[in-house]
Amino acid sequence: MKAFARFLAGFFLLVAVIFAVYDATRVQTSDRFSLVSMSETWSAVAPGSLKSARESVERRTHTIVWTWGVAQVLRLPAWAFFGLLGLIMAYAGRRRRQVNVYAN
Repeated sequence: MKAFARFLAGFFLLVAVIFAVYDATRVQTSDRFSLVSMSETWSAVAPGSLKSARESVERRTHTIVWTWGVAQVLRLPAWAFFGLLGLIMAYAGRRRRQVNVYAN
């Protein structure tokens, strides 16, 4: 399980680097500063699933959960979202130091 978490961490961090490079090249080629948010990325890849996810969250919980919770996370830049997810997975899959405990 930890090896799979480390694999996912590497994958998410790689995706974060790709989005960071994409944002950096967009900023250099245009005159204005704009980052690709996670909601823009999700709506470009699968617009129907974003709408169905919103409806599902609002149906099973309160509307405030989507508005104040999920929508705020989806406003993050894509590189920050995947980078944070990768760091969380790397922490979860880290190799822990073995501690010997001796009791008398």
